[in-house]
Amino acid sequence: MAVRQNVFCFLPIVATFSILFNSCYCFYPKLLNINASLAVSDDQSGWSPAGATWYGGSKGAGTDGGACGYGDSVERPPFSSMVSAGGPSIFKSGIGCGACYEVKCSTNSACSGNPVTVVITDECPGCVSESVHFDLGGTSIGAMAKSGLADLLRNAGILQVQYKKVDCKYPGTTIAFHVDPGSDPNYFATLIEYTNGDGDLASVDLKQALDTDGWQPMQQSWGAVWKLDSAGSTLLPPFSLRLTSLDSRKTIVATAVIPAGWEPGKTYRSVVNFNP
Repeated sequence: MAVRQNVFCFLPIVATFSILFNSCYCFYPKLLNINASLAVSDDQSGWSPAGATWYGGSKGAGTDGGACGYGDSVERPPFSSMVSAGGPSIFKSGIGCGACYEVKCSTNSACSGNPVTVVITDECPGCVSESVHFDLGGTSIGAMAKSGLADLLRNAGILQVQYKKVDCKYPGTTIAFHVDPGSDPNYFATLIEYTNGDGDLASVDLKQALDTDGWQPMQQSWGAVWKLDSAGSTLLPPFSLRLTSLDSRKTIVATAVIPAGWEPGKTYRSVVNFNP
């Protein structure tokens, strides 16, 4: 869990319009929420208002892995530190892990106004002053700045930003399954990463050995980790995994992706991915 450094300043209100475009770059959180519906109704391009802060190193990914469980993958391609922790409304108790969002800012002189794409890889449980909040890594918040002004933007406190959910796109990358170190012949758990399209998953099912017809539903364990406890009976590999995306409800099958002789702690690559 990351340490948050949020800065609030409270301003007198001249008019409702000034809440969204105040030159002080600070805001009254409750009033920002009141005007969220106005911003949505006025913007026909799908952008909605949110708050944004940052944590971790100035050129880092916030924390290694965070509450989704991705480990040091957050620093490497295809994530490449372009990640964010999410407040409760977008972290969704871990179901939101892997979702991709475009985020942009224009209310600070250091903002470029150009959108950047970030992946939800961590949780910000205390980010509740706005209905939607991104606690960005140092790299991703810096990417929203004009050239040479990244540090100025990082020192701006809480930013008023615009966001929208977008498809995740990892060209040439297939879905990876990192077997949880606690897995054994009766209990199987895996971290799922690099999912194109929705990014987040509604459900995961497991099918034992190739000659078995039945699919068994897995449960979300935590973050992006899904598990199946066979209640004492031995699971028969190879395992096929069926993934259903959260929003579009598309389904994809990674056939026999976990081989016979699988080992806890190892990562197994599929040959499939959703179309973004």
